[in-house]
Amino acid sequence: MAKIFQVSARAGMTRVVEPIARALLRAGVTPNAVTVAGTVGVLVGALGFGARGHLVAGALIVTLFALTDLLDGTMARMSGGSTRFGAFLDSSMDRVADSAVFGAVAYWLATESNYSGVAAALVCLAAGSLVSYVKARAEGLGMTCNVGIAERTERLLIVGVGGILTGVGVKPALEIALWLLAAVSIFTVGQRMAHVYRQAQQLQPDGQA
Repeated sequence: MAKIFQVSARAGMTRVVEPIARALLRAGVTPNAVTVAGTVGVLVGALGFGARGHLVAGALIVTLFALTDLLDGTMARMSGGSTRFGAFLDSSMDRVADSAVFGAVAYWLATESNYSGVAAALVCLAAGSLVSYVKARAEGLGMTCNVGIAERTERLLIVGVGGILTGVGVKPALEIALWLLAAVSIFTVGQRMAHVYRQAQQLQPDGQA
């Protein structure tokens, strides 16, 4: 059900994004430029606002610029498909952005002496990177890994909602969101490793352990 909702939501967003993508391409803007601009925007939201305790503004800015992840992909498709460097740049910038978000959250929670929240943010940072690494490594070995309940969009949504709620006065919301995210991220790592293990067993020649 979650996958069906995610696909439907992305389809709806694509219809909104396509006119913007066409306009940018006509103006000579490249998908790679949008990728970098989106990352810079996330860094501003996370480090310039979130880390200083302006959680609502930070969450909204991060969410807005995180949507460029859909925009640059749409632009790449319209211009003939993503290049190898474009795919590499997009993945690398995603890791930079995610690190900034969770690093900023951990820093702010530390200034509030919320060390349980800091621990949760660090677990989210490590587990989120592992979620992405497992998929990249599997694909590098010729297998697929498009499974999991906590992909990047869901992770940013959970921490964003927690940040906004904390920013408007629901103090425990961010910490709760982080621990929830830590749990589902670890579960997603397990899902992906199990998925890859099953594929590896099917691809393994008979008689090999």
